[in-house]
Formats: sequence, structure tokens, C-alpha cells
Amino acid sequence: MDSNNFLGNCGVGEREGRVASGLVARRHYRLIHGIGRSGDISAVQPKAAGSSLLNKLTNSVVLDVIKLAGVRTVTSCFVVPMATGMSLTLCFLTLRHKRPKAKYIIWPRIDQKSCFKSMITAGFEPVVIENVLEGDELRTDLEAVEAKIKALGAENILCVHSTTSCFAPRVPDRLEELSVICANYDIPHIVNNAYGVQSSKCMHLIQQGARVGRIDAFVQSLDKNFMVPVGGAIIAGFNESFIQEISKMYPGRASASPSLDVLITLLSLGTSGYKKLLKERKEMFSYLSSELKKLADNHNERLLDTPHNPISLAMSLKTLDETNDAAVTQLGSMLFTRQVSGARVVPCGSVQTVNNYTFKGFMSHTNDYPCAYLNAASAIGIKKQDVDVFLKRLDKCLKTFRKETKQENYKGSISLERQCCRLQNV
Repeated sequence: MDSNNFLGNCGVGEREGRVASGLVARRHYRLIHGIGRSGDISAVQPKAAGSSLLNKLTNSVVLDVIKLAGVRTVTSCFVVPMATGMSLTLCFLTLRHKRPKAKYIIWPRIDQKSCFKSMITAGFEPVVIENVLEGDELRTDLEAVEAKIKALGAENILCVHSTTSCFAPRVPDRLEELSVICANYDIPHIVNNAYGVQSSKCMHLIQQGARVGRIDAFVQSLDKNFMVPVGGAIIAGFNESFIQEISKMYPGRASASPSLDVLITLLSLGTSGYKKLLKERKEMFSYLSSELKKLADNHNERLLDTPHNPISLAMSLKTLDETNDAAVTQLGSMLFTRQVSGARVVPCGSVQTVNNYTFKGFMSHTNDYPCAYLNAASAIGIKKQDVDVFLKRLDKCLKTFRKETKQENYKGSISLERQCCRLQNV
């Protein structure tokens, strides 16, 4: 149905879907024209009736999945061929036209570069709200958010930029309370829901936030939630006209690949297949949590108590950190070389500058978290074998450190004993 595939097509324009490589043509199923028109990514392209139809189908299927996952009152969404960070930028740029005086974005801190840079790239000034430590958890400081709104003036704030899915001990923002604050001060609210579709808890927070207050749009990654290649995201919301405004802000046409990938995946899984994956992920989270706690206990560490985080877990590395300043980062290297991917080790007190903003304690979401720790997550598609192999390799690495520490302590005690003997002889 795309014009480049018509047998009698005569193309005399600058974009005629000509492809030099047969391999490239087959890889894209000869859907070369992409989606959208120059002024609207969701518009039907006459040259690409087939690609346009696939795009409409994809957006409809994805909307159905978002409802199935827990946000039942969502009204509109579209797949955009950009990852989460740039998709957030597109949302902020759309809001610029609605709030021309605004230059600030209120952002409860989460140490992840792309969501921070999304605000900088859009030309706004992030106002970082530090988190509050409650037990082991890092939670939203609602009083600080409201105080900052009053200090800056609501009309000068573009939006509140909150987060659901995150690395423990950071937990999802208090979305219901933030949504009420946004509604009270008439401030837009954009939610970074990067890998939250797979979590019923994250989706429930978005649903509740929209019910009691204000959420203008929420953005989620295709690869993290639907197991497709990196490069796509879904922008969704409860006001269809605003979501359409965002789609019209996208300049030019766009690649159809992310839409095609997710459509093929969801049609192959079906509703029952996707529900099964969500159920398995939740079961694996419970299994990972119980087994990681056992391992932590065996090494005189503890599984941090973060009940509000439904995807990520954290295990303290206090003993390791006290032994050797470099031991924590060395553990991360050891795990990576042993083919453990995705586990993050977070030392105390690391400092990093991102776009001229300096973050103390970077990666730990706060200036001074009480201990170093290791992250592991139960994300969609994880298998019991992944958990078992990870725990086995982690256990082996920690035992290696313990053995080396004992040897160093033994050498140290021998050295001290010899020095004492020399002093006695003198």
C-alpha cells in the first residue's frame, strides 16, 4: 500500500522510497516512507497508506495495553521514534507555547542523566528537589515542592516533572499528592514512566494521580516495557487535544520501525501473552527479593527495606565499603566481567557534573546516603535462571573479597608482630 512498491509507480520527487540495498529493503518490509507528514507525526501520509495504517493500528493497540496495565482512563497515546529522554523534551517544548513566561521545571531528584538532560535540551532550568530519607527509602519532599512553587511563582514554572520507575532505594514519587499540588496551582504535570508499564503499582499511581489531581502526559519506553530494540517511546495522556498538540510539535516525518516492532510484538503475544509476562515479572520480583535477602544475611549485609519500589531492589555493601574505598566499584567491574549486566554498584560520596550542575552522591539520588549498595531489578522477561546465575556469581565475588581481606589482615598482623619483636630487641 506504499507508493514505492507500486509496479507502475513513476517517482520524480526528492523522497521516493528508493533503497539501494535489498537487505535494508527486506529489513523494513519495504515500508520505506515512514510515518506522518512534515507538520504532524500522526497524520496520514498519502504516499504511505500502508505505513500510515500500521501506525494507526499500533497506536490503538498500545492504548489498549496501557489500559490493560492499569491506566484505564487514558484517552490518547502515540508511538514516537525517540527514546524516553527526547520524548520528554518534546512534551516540554509543547508546554512552552502554553506557558511562554515559564522557565523553571520542578524536578524531584532522580540520578539518571537522560531525564535531567531532557529539561536542559528543551531550554529550561531544572529546580532540583532533594528527596527525604524515610527508613531506607528516598521519598518525595512534598513540602519542599510546594515551598519552591510559592517562591518562584506558579506562572514561572513550566511543569512538575515526576518519576515512577526508578532504582532503589529511591521509590516512585508521591504522584497523587503531586497531582493535587499541580491542580491547585494550575501547573502542568509530566510523568517519566520509563519502565513503569510493566508494574501495576506504577500504573495505579498514574491512574490515581489523574483521578484526584492533574497529570498532563506520561512517557514510557518501548524497549523496557515491550522487549523491542531501543529507539521508541509512548507519549500518553488524559486530554486527547494536548496529546495531539505534542504529536504536531514533532518536526518532519518519522521512522516507522519502532511502531512496526511493537505492533509485531504485541500481536504475537496477544493480551494473554502480555499478561503472562507481567505476572511472571511480579513472581520473579518476590523470588529475587527473598533470595537476595538470604545472600545478604550470609555476608553480614542486608536487603534494604524499600516496599514502595515494585521493580528494583538494593543490598547494602557496608562491610565491603569499610574494608576498602575502591572495593565497591571493583565489585561492579567483577560482576560485569562475569557477564552480569544491569546490576549497579553505588559507592558513597561520588560527585558528578551533568550540564554544569554538580550532584553530590550521584547515582544514589541524595547527597549522603548512609551506605554503599548494589542494585538488581526484576524487569519484564526475566527468568528464574537469570536470578539464580546472578546470585551465584555475586556470592562468589563477595567470597573472593572476604578471602582477600582475611589474607591482608593476616599479613598485617604478621608485619605488626615483627615490628614489636624488633622494638623488644632494641
